[in-house]
Amino acid sequence: MRNPAASLLAAAVAVVALLGLWLSGPAAAQDVRPPAGAAASGEAARPLDPALPQAMQYPPVADQWQAINDGTRGFVNIPDKKAGRLIQTQGMEWLAWRNDELRRYGAYAIAGMLIALSGFFAVKGRIKVEGGLSGRLIQRFKPHEIIGHWLTAGSFLVLALTGLWLLFGRPLLLPVLGPDAFAVTAEIGKYMHNFGGFVFMAGLAYIFVMWVRHNLWDRYDLNWILKGGGLFAAHSHPPADKFNFGQKTVFWMVILLGGALSVTGLTLLMPFWFVDEIELMQFAQIIHAGLGIGMFALMLAHIYIGSVGMEHAANAMRSGWVDVNWARDHHSVWVDKYEAEGGEERQGPATPPAAGTAPPAHPQAAE
Repeated sequence: MRNPAASLLAAAVAVVALLGLWLSGPAAAQDVRPPAGAAASGEAARPLDPALPQAMQYPPVADQWQAINDGTRGFVNIPDKKAGRLIQTQGMEWLAWRNDELRRYGAYAIAGMLIALSGFFAVKGRIKVEGGLSGRLIQRFKPHEIIGHWLTAGSFLVLALTGLWLLFGRPLLLPVLGPDAFAVTAEIGKYMHNFGGFVFMAGLAYIFVMWVRHNLWDRYDLNWILKGGGLFAAHSHPPADKFNFGQKTVFWMVILLGGALSVTGLTLLMPFWFVDEIELMQFAQIIHAGLGIGMFALMLAHIYIGSVGMEHAANAMRSGWVDVNWARDHHSVWVDKYEAEGGEERQGPATPPAAGTAPPAHPQAAE
């Protein structure tokens, strides 16, 4: 026989369940939209965006969507709190600045430097070795110094060219190459840029340790500055040690700008490791690209003077051995020290003095 208490309990549960269904049914079916006059009470409602879907045309929903569109950050229960912001509207400002101002001023900087160097070459011509090549070679750079130079210079050129490809490729190269070829080359350039950065940083650290002691201010630098490095007058090469003030300027520019490029590059390569906000990532990208373009424009002058701009200069970083007359023109103090220490000499090609010049009288280190 069934227990009366159990039957009574089952009947009570059934009654409660039916009562709950009856009460919840009308509540679930009722219109939850705000009354028609709700928008008029209290704070004036913001004008609705006609582009919003019909389902979002109610004022409270529209205000919430507008806050999301303005970048307001909500609350999330996942570890990445940045996910609380659905839309970051400053991203469009960053994109416009990157695609407009950065490209325009970057092109101005590179074109301006090329025009200036072309004008200088047209006026000055190639800087000759005034006494001609003597046929006596002395060792300006040792093999490990040449390796350090080309490790840094070569990786920087790869970074500069791939960076320019990524920045200017879409407007300039996409119409020429077509979508498929451009996509392949851009992806290859991206990987070369990302991994080449580590090679550049290694070279940067290497040349800093190797050459920093030679690139500190010395007593010959002020005179070198006052004479403009001897570029603007004949037979006026100011004395200098292993590196003159112009070369020291290039060294510190490479170290400082290269260091800043390394920091901003790592920030972009490893998102949110060093900064927490997307705005800082965008700022780092603008700084990285701007410094990269500026450094490339300045390095064009270094490339010019070390190649077509000055006779015999390329030998210093090609074999490490330079003619003693060239070295006396530009680094007379260093030559005196080298000879006083009994530095090694080799035989090399000899040429007559440059036309219209007399053998120069070089200041000695004691001056």
